[in-house]
Amino acid sequence: MKVIVDFDLCGSHAVCTREAPDIFELDENTDELMIRIEDPDESRRAELERAVKYCPNLAIRIEENG
Repeated sequence: MKVIVDFDLCGSHAVCTREAPDIFELDENTDELMIRIEDPDESRRAELERAVKYCPNLAIRIEENG
């Protein structure tokens, strides 16, 4: 699976960083969202799905590989 973020929609609310802290982080200098792991392991699916679900701007989605 691949993490896709629409940075035009992203408001850097940091909800995803709380739901999936190993996948997302905020740049401490700019407060802009960064993707730490673009192709996370399947074991991270649940936390990534929570990040997608709770994103206030609906800026995150999961794209399936293959």
